[in-house]
Amino acid sequence: MKKIIYILALVCATSLTHAQQTPAPAQTEAITIEGATAHLGNGKVIENSLLMFEGGKITFVGDAKMRIARKGTIINATGKHVYPGIIAPAKSLGLVEVDAVRASDDQDELGDMIPHIRSLIAYNAESKVVESMRPNGVLIGQIAPQGGRISGTSSIVQFDAWNWEDAAVKVDDGIHMNWPNSFKQGRWWMGEERGYKPNDKYAEELDEITSFFKNSMAYGKAAAPEMNLAFKAMAGLFDGSQKLYIYTDGEKEIIDAVTLAKANGVKEIVIVGGYQAYKITDFLKENNIAVLINFTHNNPNFEDDDYDLPYKNPKLLFDAGILVGIQNASAANFQTRNLPFYAGQTVGQGLDKEAALQLITGNNAKILGIDADYGTLEVGKSATLFISEGDALDTRSNQLSHAYIDGRNLSLETHQTELWKRYMGKYEGQK
Repeated sequence: MKKIIYILALVCATSLTHAQQTPAPAQTEAITIEGATAHLGNGKVIENSLLMFEGGKITFVGDAKMRIARKGTIINATGKHVYPGIIAPAKSLGLVEVDAVRASDDQDELGDMIPHIRSLIAYNAESKVVESMRPNGVLIGQIAPQGGRISGTSSIVQFDAWNWEDAAVKVDDGIHMNWPNSFKQGRWWMGEERGYKPNDKYAEELDEITSFFKNSMAYGKAAAPEMNLAFKAMAGLFDGSQKLYIYTDGEKEIIDAVTLAKANGVKEIVIVGGYQAYKITDFLKENNIAVLINFTHNNPNFEDDDYDLPYKNPKLLFDAGILVGIQNASAANFQTRNLPFYAGQTVGQGLDKEAALQLITGNNAKILGIDADYGTLEVGKSATLFISEGDALDTRSNQLSHAYIDGRNLSLETHQTELWKRYMGKYEGQK
């Protein structure tokens, strides 16, 4: 019996040691950040800034030379930089913890057309992967399901919460859809030629999508003899209260997706991926389509593409006047913490550094429909921001000293920082 009690105590102690940091309490005192270079997230910068927030809201943003009374705790941030919290769209963060452990994987449910599957209620606010986002300034994310043709419904959360109810910023904001390819690559392991060839089922797959959308529209216009959860969940696309996020890369596929969706009553469309979107910018502007472009740390998709196309793709869209943000939906969840460095790489392609910041803050907030409260440092908006020792878009100087969500002072400790301190202590002791 004593042995069993000892084992249980050891398990509990281990669990407590590696639990997520306790969420920060609500802001009770005003905070003033003085002297930092403020990057507002809307293309503007204030070199010697004064920023104050109280009750979770920003109350002042301006020049530190202005004669205005400082309030509450004053942080001298001279030589440092302050940024709005980085926003990660189209990720399954908190839906899967360990890929090899099925019980921890809720990102892909059974079914092909399942818009009624809601990601929010499966979101794990105590995820160690989610926790690891904060030290790089990634403080908000759109939690999106994966798999199938229509994967389900996403919600937007902040990354410091007790549970999914506390985490929710915008509930059921959009539906996520994987568009079929008009071509396919030969499966060499099946004896097929390696090259690309037309997808013979492409037209059939489009007919299936059209039928589903038409049935969903009809379901919402008349009393149905029985409830169809999938059709009912699509209603927000037709009244404009939800956005349709279509995952596709090809020029033809983007045009087909937008044309079909609009023809079937969808009000708001966002392209996720958009590898060849730069070829059809006039079409995108005519149809008011935003693009969540794939992350820059990539190789070209095709042999005849420019070697640096993934690096410069965000700039091509930005320069063309497209509302564009950066995402890494096709990469592993843990790599989401690299969002500031993906944006930083666009600076090397000629994009202004403040414009690059917009790709992961202000622009992403607009695309996700949360720009009234998040994405930029402006009076009246949420005090969701962080202070970095240096340039947050550079891996060498992205070193956070403070981070806040709705004015709450976050812990920047994670499982990784605990391990770093543990082993640094070991090796320093051997010197």
